[in-house]
Amino acid sequence: MVICSCNSLTHKDVESAVAHGATRPSEIYASKRCKAQCGNCVPGVVCMLKEVRMRQRQAAETATHACLPVAVQAEALSA
Repeated sequence: MVICSCNSLTHKDVESAVAHGATRPSEIYASKRCKAQCGNCVPGVVCMLKEVRMRQRQAAETATHACLPVAVQAEALSA
């Protein structure tokens, strides 16, 4: 899906930039060597950034829980 038509920035570009460490919209634009031009895309970029970072955190938590013994998982859930 195209997030920014001025720069042909897609959701895949946002996901890739976040995977490579982007934590701010300006870093996402910089990864494509562009910048916001008309500004209409900024809310969409921010939303995608938040979504991708949330998915990364959830995946990390799931991976951490999968590595813990069952007793530790149960204790963590009850806390």
